[in-house]
Parts: sequence; structure tokens; C-alpha cells
Amino acid sequence: MDKYQELVVNPPKLKIEGDPREVKINLISCMCDNRSRWTIKKNEDGDYKINTHGNAYSNWQIKYLKDDIEWICDEGNWGEVFKIINTGTSKIESIKYR
Repeated sequence: MDKYQELVVNPPKLKIEGDPREVKINLISCMCDNRSRWTIKKNEDGDYKINTHGNAYSNWQIKYLKDDIEWICDEGNWGEVFKIINTGTSKIESIKYR
């Protein structure tokens, strides 16, 4: 079984405690298990901004707009953020935050 299918069948338990200034999300694509990373980081105004590291946001085919996800991050609803990201063509493998 490939890694993407493993994540579909048995997704990791993802939890963020507190109010992190930066969250790194490692993703596995349905296309040949390609790996990518998102960084969600607070800007100088205290708002979260998503960085897809040179990849177009549309590559993930998520059914939500990028700024809508950023607003959900601002609310601290990380479970919803993870659920939204997983609606696209990649699944979350792991997260790190500080």
C-alpha cells in the first residue's frame, strides 16, 4: 500500500495546543506519493498566512479559498483546518509547530 492510501485509511491524530506562531504541515500527494510542505505563520499583524513554498495553491484542489483557511487559523480551529486541507488531492502526513 502506498503512503497516500495509508493516510486515507489511517489518518494521523493531529493536535495543536496553545497559540503557535508557526505551523509546518507535511503533505503526501495522491500523485506518486509526492511530498510537499505548507508553512502557516503569523505576520506582523498577528494574522496567519499560508506559504506553499513556490507551489500554486490550486495544485491541492482544496474546495476552500486560501484566505478562508487563514481566517479559520486565526480563530484557532486547527481541527477544521486539517479537515479542509485533507479534502484536496493530498493528505496530511505530519505537523510541527512552535
